[in-house]
Amino acid sequence: MVTRVGGARRKTRAKMTKPQRKRGKISLTAYFQQFETGQKVSLKAEPAVQSGMYFRRYHGITGTVGKRLGTCYEIRINDRGKEKQLIVHPVHLKLL
Repeated sequence: MVTRVGGARRKTRAKMTKPQRKRGKISLTAYFQQFETGQKVSLKAEPAVQSGMYFRRYHGITGTVGKRLGTCYEIRINDRGKEKQLIVHPVHLKLL
């Protein structure tokens, strides 16, 4: 079998890029934002920060905040009828 070439961000040229006017420094309020257990959040990736980023399939999905794991949060999502848990950095989360 042929091995697939590429990593976790392959085929994400349009999905994981920011508009030109949005590029630059990341706001520290978005980087250090706090969430409570049970809050609804949306997964919106910040392309400038690769740490704590989820898989590209879950981009734009809404989930609920579970517990805090270090600087990241455990996010519970429903993926086609199956509940999954993602560990996501708060810079990739937007409050609904």
